[in-house]
Amino acid sequence: MSTLIAVTEDERRQPLLLHNAPLSNANERESEIVPSSSSNEADAQPPPNQRLISLDVFRGLTVALMILVDDAGGAFPSINHSPWFGVTLADFVMPFFLFVVGVSIGLVFKKISSKTIATKKVILRTIKLFLLGLLLQGGYFHGRNHLTYGVDVSKIRWMGVLQRISIGYFFASMSEIWLVDHIIVDSPLAFVKKYYVQWMVCFLLCLSYMCLLYGLYVPNWEFEAPSINLFAYGSGTQNVTCGVRGSLEPPCNAVGLIDRFFLGEHHLYQRPVYRRTKQCSVNSPDYGPMPPNAPAWCLAPFDPEGLLSSLMAAVTCFLGLHFGHIVAHFKDHMERVLLWTMSSFSLLITGYVLELLGIPFSKPLYTLSYMCITTGASGLLLTILFYIVDVKHFRKPVVILQWMGMNALIIYALAACDLFPAALQGFYWQSTENNLVNGTESLLQHMLHSHKWGKLAFVIVEILFWGLVAGFLHMKGIYVRL
Repeated sequence: MSTLIAVTEDERRQPLLLHNAPLSNANERESEIVPSSSSNEADAQPPPNQRLISLDVFRGLTVALMILVDDAGGAFPSINHSPWFGVTLADFVMPFFLFVVGVSIGLVFKKISSKTIATKKVILRTIKLFLLGLLLQGGYFHGRNHLTYGVDVSKIRWMGVLQRISIGYFFASMSEIWLVDHIIVDSPLAFVKKYYVQWMVCFLLCLSYMCLLYGLYVPNWEFEAPSINLFAYGSGTQNVTCGVRGSLEPPCNAVGLIDRFFLGEHHLYQRPVYRRTKQCSVNSPDYGPMPPNAPAWCLAPFDPEGLLSSLMAAVTCFLGLHFGHIVAHFKDHMERVLLWTMSSFSLLITGYVLELLGIPFSKPLYTLSYMCITTGASGLLLTILFYIVDVKHFRKPVVILQWMGMNALIIYALAACDLFPAALQGFYWQSTENNLVNGTESLLQHMLHSHKWGKLAFVIVEILFWGLVAGFLHMKGIYVRL
């Protein structure tokens, strides 16, 4: 585990997934801009080796957003994940992570001395990241308010956020190593020739996903309901009637079918987001008691980071690669802004058109329309940040986000996965409820005379705290990125 966290002085300018790899020279590492003499604008080109600060800011903003929606989503259901169809603020977090990983790969793998060595290192990092995600989200750490740990291996959750990122990273990196032609990009046509095979793979991933999603027959199936709910149904084994093809509803979709078959019912996420739908909760779009006529599938498990949906999620990394390639080959800042803007709006328009054609936005399924609209939003946000931070050099207002982005993995593990709050709650006075974390939150709620606004204030303080921690790590020269 220490190999993931320890970053030496020579490695500190490379992201976690890509450190220790001499795949490119010092002027071509991730988040660095290679200068060009073709621009006439004095502020258009930075000095050699200046980092692409906007990429760190984007990464930090994503981590801060994750903390916000995870911790304040219960008080503000409107920003929490959509129960099934639709897009909310929380539904942009995962695509943001995948997109920034793709951009980083496009910047790092510009020159590769040995494809075999690069492949071995990518495989090793994929395994490390997957195992770290398994440890953090597999159920071993029980999180805030639960001062216990440990997991029944027969019920461990195989998939999760870092596992999905590792899959996208693997596919995008392999394509960058093996599928890119070694030609000089001196024209738009040369740019297309260099990357067209990679684009075809991206298209095939989309086609495979769509064929499986709409083509697989989903038969009737059964599951074991939690014993706490047996009073409502009378038996632990519950039957779900399907016998359909092409359904995107919670009980009968191909995404859940594939996960149940390959991963197993007990290894899926046990509190799926569709428990906040109107069919499953009287407090929809929030969690709540089940209505009297609630269907049995409301108690069934479903993994929002499953196998088939991760196939489409990997496409987000490929599209992030495209944005990274633009940085690598187009040196004028405004040219980059133009190309990024065109690409972003093309994806946004495509996403909305697909939604109108009957492919709804769904984060749990990671539908094609959802992938397009969230990736387009990712590209547009990066474009705005790039113009503000790297072109106009307005950096002081976002320095905390920059620090957080440079240590995204540490903050994700300690804050978003609740390791730090859970550890802090281990020190309490007489009762486990009397601890510093709950006390601070209760104090803010009392001061603001509101449960939800006090919760929001607590989360903002939490984000600022982790921003300062990241700043301290920055001062010490420690960088551990996603």
